Amino acid sequence: MDDGVVIGEGVIIDARPASFATRMLGSALDITVQVVVLVALLLLVTGSFDVSGENVAPAVIIAVMVLVMVVIPTTVETLTRGRSLGKLATGIRIVRDDAGPVRLRHSFIRALVGVGELWLTAGTVALFASLTNTKGKRVGDMLAGTYAIRVRGGGTASVPVVMPPPLAAWAAAADMRRLPDGLALATRQFLARAPRMHAASRVRVGRDLAGRLEQFIAPGPPPGTPTEMFLMAVLAERRTREWYAAQRARAVAQEQSEMVRRLPYSIPDPTT
Repeated sequence: MDDGVVIGEGVIIDARPASFATRMLGSALDITVQVVVLVALLLLVTGSFDVSGENVAPAVIIAVMVLVMVVIPTTVETLTRGRSLGKLATGIRIVRDDAGPVRLRHSFIRALVGVGELWLTAGTVALFASLTNTKGKRVGDMLAGTYAIRVRGGGTASVPVVMPPPLAAWAAAADMRRLPDGLALATRQFLARAPRMHAASRVRVGRDLAGRLEQFIAPGPPPGTPTEMFLMAVLAERRTREWYAAQRARAVAQEQSEMVRRLPYSIPDPTT
């Protein structure tokens, strides 16, 4: 089984599928909570309103069931980026196939399909689908393009981005175009995982990232520069330049705000 997900930049990130037992426990906790909420809402509705009519009673019951089975799970999973109460308790998260956070569309498909494979079939369809899929996907995950990953015990420590002193002068003078956010993130993830990678994979992935970064920088690093030192220098310089750009934008915005307060423009307001 794969221990990670290969994202678009060719970097493997730690997004290993959750175990079968963990997924089942998380789903059981979620369904238990939903059953409790469903029963409570049905008792509340039937006790507060007159639903004895032939047309009213089924409509109210269906509305409550849709709320509990589809609307609430979709909302919770979307707002928490894939972590319902059961998943939070078991230390797992639902992510897209590319390891990105789930969106409303993904959560809605999972919840809608879950009505059939979890509720109407007592979870048997989800059980068989999960057992036969390499990533433990149920039918809802297959249609939504998602799966469950572990988020406990395998976290990587964040590596501080610092400018290597030998490359400070080169980085400050280099013409650096804006880096794609995905490439910058992949580079940082690689630097965090590099000490634990196999030596050959570390060299190969590092060189691949360096080659991608060099397309946005001129001139290239000094001859003989270690690959990881070059990557770190690029990230540090990118952070510094973005910080200065943000400071300049803030100063311009403040200046424009001061001008707007003057009535008319460029003439001091006597009331201020």
